[in-house]
Amino acid sequence: MAGDDRQTIRTFWDNTPAGAYWPGTTGASDLAAEAAARERFEPYIAPFARFEEATGLDVLEIGVGMGADHARWARARPRRLAGIDLSARAIRITGTRLALDRFDSSLAVSDGERLPFPDACFDLVYSWGVLHHTPDAERAVAEIRRVLRPGGLVRVMIYHLHSVAGLMLWLRYGRGHTLREVFERHVESPGTRAYTEDEARALFAAFSATDIRVQLSYGDLLQAEVGRRHRGPLLTLIKAVWPRWLLRRAARRFGLYLLIEARR
Repeated sequence: MAGDDRQTIRTFWDNTPAGAYWPGTTGASDLAAEAAARERFEPYIAPFARFEEATGLDVLEIGVGMGADHARWARARPRRLAGIDLSARAIRITGTRLALDRFDSSLAVSDGERLPFPDACFDLVYSWGVLHHTPDAERAVAEIRRVLRPGGLVRVMIYHLHSVAGLMLWLRYGRGHTLREVFERHVESPGTRAYTEDEARALFAAFSATDIRVQLSYGDLLQAEVGRRHRGPLLTLIKAVWPRWLLRRAARRFGLYLLIEARR
């Protein structure tokens, strides 16, 4: 990752921690509220991550954010738990959350494209909504494969290009720009990527087995605090009349999230 790109992305996430429904707050009650909101609006995380399977394993999370998922990994009592994030603020918040629950993890500010671990030292690597933010996702995936033991699993979420959320953003910002460019310019940190299912499969082609499924997100359904970066009276109106029931029935293949599980 180029130095300028790294610093731009780090600055963005230092200022806007992933999952910060209440920006700037890190007290116990705020962290609990953030975790509860995450479970309410993203109930598909737990069945995908399968936190309970971490017991006795060596687990790495890439991009810990505010630490809600990391605490759930810790709760499963892995043999070893490690977490990295490009943002020092994310590492501090996650450390605070773990300390409140008296959990332990090896946390470090680090780059997912250069993991600070030896070869074949983890049984499970997890990353939720992170790899699409790194300039060289191919290198990050190669690093994941390097640190996994043979037979080890990786579970990641990356953004889906052909999604309801992507279409909404293109309708607002797409004049003169492709859908990919809209993601790069208007979705979270600069340079954010989105992938087709075929591109995601190619990204994990070096793994022995890969399963990919599409998931409608709260972004597609215009729920919770989605749209903070794009707020306005029109968005407020659209949220009030958005046909969530219809999207759940007819647009499942056009969710924003690609949930990927691959075996080393």
